[in-house]
Amino acid sequence: MAAPIELYFWPTPNGWKITVALEEMGLPYNLNLVDIGAGAQFAPEFLKISPNNRMPAIVDPEGPDGAPISIFESGAILQYLARKTGKFGGPTERDRIAVDQWLMWQMGGLGPMAGQAHHFLKYAPAMDPPHDLPYAKDRYRSEVARLYGVLDRQLAKNEFVAGDFLSIADFAIWPWSSLWEGQQQTLDDKPHLRRWLDQMGARPGVQRGRAVAAEKRGDIAKDRKAQEALFKRG
Repeated sequence: MAAPIELYFWPTPNGWKITVALEEMGLPYNLNLVDIGAGAQFAPEFLKISPNNRMPAIVDPEGPDGAPISIFESGAILQYLARKTGKFGGPTERDRIAVDQWLMWQMGGLGPMAGQAHHFLKYAPAMDPPHDLPYAKDRYRSEVARLYGVLDRQLAKNEFVAGDFLSIADFAIWPWSSLWEGQQQTLDDKPHLRRWLDQMGARPGVQRGRAVAAEKRGDIAKDRKAQEALFKRG
């Protein structure tokens, strides 16, 4: 039996990417909670694994050539796990290119833009002092809407994001897009996105991944200590 992967995690969209992938791939893992609201991501021990002080990160004791390896950045972790298992990376080279395209779309587009939408729509107005910035709110809300339009048109042609096969691109995109309501979006004009969200959310592996440490997920808008750790520290 494979040695468990050490997962450094907190229940956020970026963390869910990896728990969903591990559950779908059937890989054993040990959970190491990194309480980002308490500043645990700045601990020296964690920075040795993730020098950018962000989770998720993993340590695989059975890495390349059987030697341990640590990996940070959720997209890099997903690509590594797909190569390690031979699963969810795409069945052909053309498919793998499509998967990489949509994974990069999430990493460079949807994730950052949706994250900023959450920040300026929900968290910034609740800070002390409040930062209620109409331009920023409109800017990120509109850009997320544009990105969801792109995704809806892609899903009109394919069952899953990169094609008619489940992939790490779906694992990367679903956690962020599942929070569309908090980004002040609508699915009324995006029926294909709604169909895919429901389809992904019904998968047992996705449900298990989303449920990991769910009780630890707090309301940052009401937690001054978490705001300090997340928004006012480099």
